[in-house]
Amino acid sequence: MAGMLEGKVVAVTGAGRGIGREVALLCAREGAAVVVNDPGVAQAGDGGDAGPAEATVADIVAAGGRAWANLASVADPAGAATIIEDAVQRFGRIDAVVNNAGILRDTIWHKMSYEDWTSVIDVNLTGAFNVSKAATPYFREQESGSFIHFTSTSGLIGNVGQANYSAAKLGLVALSHSIALDMARWGVRSNCVAPFAWSRMTASIPAETPAQKERVERLKAMSADKIAPLVAFLASDAAKDVNNQIFSVRKNEIVLFSKPRPARSMVKLEGWTPASIAEELMPAFRASFARADEVTAHVFPYDPV
Repeated sequence: MAGMLEGKVVAVTGAGRGIGREVALLCAREGAAVVVNDPGVAQAGDGGDAGPAEATVADIVAAGGRAWANLASVADPAGAATIIEDAVQRFGRIDAVVNNAGILRDTIWHKMSYEDWTSVIDVNLTGAFNVSKAATPYFREQESGSFIHFTSTSGLIGNVGQANYSAAKLGLVALSHSIALDMARWGVRSNCVAPFAWSRMTASIPAETPAQKERVERLKAMSADKIAPLVAFLASDAAKDVNNQIFSVRKNEIVLFSKPRPARSMVKLEGWTPASIAEELMPAFRASFARADEVTAHVFPYDPV
């Protein structure tokens, strides 16, 4: 039986390790030729190593699949373009782009340097722009294609010590929404996935107290391979009607996020003053604040179970 991606060509960034590797392996098993992009940098974006990308390619080829290693940095527009060029030159086309590449430079907000800010934005947000931009002319010409962007609950909900990463990941959602609207006329879709999985991106979570150790053990049960099926589906023709959405995956649970929408409004015919906002508007709105926080904590808690 043919896989859901038979005849497709998929480019996966950050595919040398963790979630990206699992996505690349599953896409190949489902029949896709895969461009495995990974410069092999450290978690903070330093250094470089061809080994991770080449190892993923070797595993795909050993299993009878087709793959090609690309070592470019997505933060460099010219390098990002080579990812798509390799897909077209080696395999004849490009059908899906998985923007998974990311780095972390976590620090509390008031200690964050400009370099910590720009380096994370350059890879996590601008990198997705660069790769997506390079694929767009091909998607337009063939009137099909799928962008799958990896966002994070750090952006959707927020997180301590990750102002740079959170901003990049929520910015990626906005980018995806706009791409989806711009490209729908050509049958091109754009969606986001927020993964929960144990990888080197989460391995730095402290595990000193009993509560912290328990949390880490729960996270370790959420293996990276659990993320891959949704990504493979979104890359396939079976997802041709799925566009402009935000999903999350936690182990065997798939979550659909709502988009920001008005929760409540009040009109004052004579207009508002600072005093009337304090005395009339805020008391009415505070109940909505509490309900929104309660729903988030109940349906999608910071610590997954």
